[in-house]
Amino acid sequence: QRCFVCGESGAAITCRETGCDRSFHLPCAVEGGCITQFLPQYRSFCWEHRPEQAVEAAPEENTTCLICLDPVEDRKSYSTMVCPACKHAWFHRGCIQVGAVPSSPGHSRHSAAPGPHPCSLCCSCRDRLSALAFLVSSAPLCRDKDLFLMEMLTMGIRIPFR
Repeated sequence: QRCFVCGESGAAITCRETGCDRSFHLPCAVEGGCITQFLPQYRSFCWEHRPEQAVEAAPEENTTCLICLDPVEDRKSYSTMVCPACKHAWFHRGCIQVGAVPSSPGHSRHSAAPGPHPCSLCCSCRDRLSALAFLVSSAPLCRDKDLFLMEMLTMGIRIPFR
């Protein structure tokens, strides 16, 4: 299959939506706005058919990401996510995914996708993993761990269980 994101062959992931023939490489998923759910069914979706957060919320002016402290967009999007329980904790998809999947030691900047990471303060693996551990163990502000964790998995955030 040819990847609809990069155009190269060898794309092994196909959108789960019936009738959609978009295929992509896992490393191309973020760049293409795709979601792969790391749940037992391991479903994947292209940008057009991916699930969206159902929670109705908009960040207040000057809201920052809980992980990197950089500003978030003025609405929910593929790149900007919100805690589904409290609706007040906002974060970048790249920040929470980077924290959820540690990469090799010694790298000062990581990204869920190729290219520069969108957050300027996410420079240390230890700091990001500490932030993620807090988020997953207590859910951002409301401490509704189960709802938060299920939402992250549904939205394609890979969280390793140890």
